[in-house]
Order: sequence, then C-alpha cells, then structure tokens
Amino acid sequence: MVAVTLSGGGARAAAFGLGVLRELKATQFELDGRQTTLLDHVVLVSGVSGGSILAAHFAAFGDDTLSRFEPDFLMVPFESRLIREALWPTRLYRMSSPWYGRTQVLAQRLDELYGGRTFADVRRRPGAPDLMITATDLTTGAPFDFTPEQFDLICSDLSKTPLSFAVAASSAVPLLLSPITVRNYADECASPTSSNKQDAVDEDYRARLLRRSAEGYRNAKERPFIHLVDGGVTDNLGVRLMLDRLIVGGSMTSNFADAPEGSIRRLVLITVNSERGLAERIDSSDRIPTTIQVMESLIFGAGSRETQVTLAMLNDDLRRWSEELARTRGRAGSPFSGDAEMHVISVSLNDVPDDKIRHSLLRVPTAFTIEAADVRQLQDAGAEALRRSPEFLRVQRSLARQVDHP
Repeated sequence: MVAVTLSGGGARAAAFGLGVLRELKATQFELDGRQTTLLDHVVLVSGVSGGSILAAHFAAFGDDTLSRFEPDFLMVPFESRLIREALWPTRLYRMSSPWYGRTQVLAQRLDELYGGRTFADVRRRPGAPDLMITATDLTTGAPFDFTPEQFDLICSDLSKTPLSFAVAASSAVPLLLSPITVRNYADECASPTSSNKQDAVDEDYRARLLRRSAEGYRNAKERPFIHLVDGGVTDNLGVRLMLDRLIVGGSMTSNFADAPEGSIRRLVLITVNSERGLAERIDSSDRIPTTIQVMESLIFGAGSRETQVTLAMLNDDLRRWSEELARTRGRAGSPFSGDAEMHVISVSLNDVPDDKIRHSLLRVPTAFTIEAADVRQLQDAGAEALRRSPEFLRVQRSLARQVDHP
C-alpha cells in the first residue's frame, strides 16, 4: 500500500512531482508471480496548491498522466491565458460581483484540464487511488481537506464536487487570488456523538485540536459559510491532517481494521517537498524589508519552518507505529503479515546532488507557468532524488528479497 503526498509550489511542484511518479512507474517488481510497479499500488494521492493540480490529474487519469500532464498543463501558457481571460470585459464585469472572484476564473480553466470530472468520477475509475486535496480555512487557519470525512462534518456531498473547485481552493494564494467559499449545511444533519469528558481529558493536543475544529464546523448558525485559501498556508506538504486523523483513529491495527488478516506486507509513504528557497535574504541588509519581501518571507520562510515541524511530527509518529507494527504483525486478527514493514520516503528539491542545478531549481518561481527547460530539469531532478533516497533503496532491496523468498 503506497501513499504519495505532493507539496505546493506551482508548476515547479507539479513538474518535480511528475518526475517522482514516473520513477515509481519505472520501479518494477514481482508480486504473486506477475510484474507490477510501485505506482500501480498507490492507494492514496494527496496534494496541496501546485501539487494538487498533479494529484487530481493522476487520480482522474491514472497512468495517462505520465504522458498527458506535460503537454496538457506544464507546456502550455496556462498563466498568461488565465490573466487574459480574467481581463475580458465580461469577466471584469462579473468580478465586480461580491460572489465571483479571480479564483473562479482559475477553476474554469482547471475544469477544462480535468474534463469536468468530479470526485465521484474518480471513485468510479477502476483502480483509482483515494484523492485528498488540502486547502486552508481562512477563519481558523486550520487545514481543510476535500475528503468524505470533512464533508460529512458540513453535511455536504463531496462526490458532486468538481476536481477543479477543490484544486482552485487549494491554489488560492492569499491576495493574489480570491478565497473559494463552501456552504456549511451542518445544522441539517444529526451531530455525531461527541466523546465524553474523560476521553477529552486523555486526548493529546493534536486530537483536541482536531475535535475542536470538527465542533466548529458543526455550528452552522455561526459559520454558515467557509472561506478557503491556499493549503500551503498551514501545511505545504499536505500530510498533517492525515497524520492527525490516523492518531485519533487509535492503533495501526484499528486504522486498517477493514484489511484482511495478514494482507498488508508493506506500507510506504512518499512525501514530495518542492518548496523553493527565498529569492533574497532580508537578513543580509539593515534596510526595512519591502512589502514584497515581507510577503515572500512569510510564505516561504515561515512555511519552510512549518514543513520542518510537520516532518518532525511524521518521524515521531513513524517511530510509534514501527514499534506497534513489530509487536502486532503476524498475530491472529492482525491485518499485517509476519514480515510487514513500514517505510517513509521524503523527497525534496534540496536532495538534488548537483549544487548548480539545485540552486537553480530552488529559485524557479512559484507560478502556474515556468520555462520549458525548467519543466524538464525538474522532472529529471524528481526522478533522481527518489532514486537516491536511502529509504527508497531499502524498499527496493526489500522487494527483491520478496521475490527470492516469497
């Protein structure tokens, strides 16, 4: 079971992530007497901002993304067309309305990319992975993910939601793009039974935050509308809410309770981090930073720190889960086989070995359109960074041993 999370970073992130997906497709191994690849076993793909554009495309089109995404998105003047369409007189008139903003123009362009597909269309596609798109709740600053669990809280139907709507919300950079609004219908549904006081006392802080966030959505009278902006504001990796839900779910065994006994041999999580470096360091000068410098530092400087916090949380969770896996695998009733393993593979632009190429790619702008040469170099860098990952090499050795000793 493989999960892939694709970070924000505009077309830079999408190109780097595409290189990772292509390398996963190139990683072949034998399972039950047949040849397969790691990409064939992706059960969840998650995306934030630029990464969500690729995540939704892969969930919608599967392996076709490997050949279609570059000519359909990366190599077209997506951003200039977006600006041109936003400046059309009819669009300018519509944007004078308080219910229509710049991000609606983005959603319409993305709808063409996805062929009008919805989350229901993804679920109907044979072999499609689960899709999670993460935005940010502008009021609370908490992650808001486009998942059935989140939409159950607001008594809404995710299946009818267009992929373009979710991706536009996840990509709505504050100030540059307008927020996307979701209606909260929670007062039309019966509220789930809340945990008792003792349970609340025993919760760790992540569980408490998740519970309070859920309770906030259930009060539709106070919050009838939820305004969403770029998911990278709170979690550029798009993994934190998923980790919190796993923690709240209890043990690893309970989180995979639906899996047949002994059916899971490997759990692999691949996080793809495409955040870029600062264009200039404000701490190298005593001048008062400009507005643009302040915005960039807040988005990329503070965002980088939050990414490190998320990775630290992931490492702590991994340590606990690995200990549990060692205790429970192979036991009666356990979904994990006796030789079950867990691997977390972190792939980052900072892993590119060539100093010159790495520094160049880290400064590719966060935009919907980048230079064609950068598109190809980023894909090569994504594939190479994955190939060089020590944990990825361990997975490959483990798969090879599986063939030698089934």
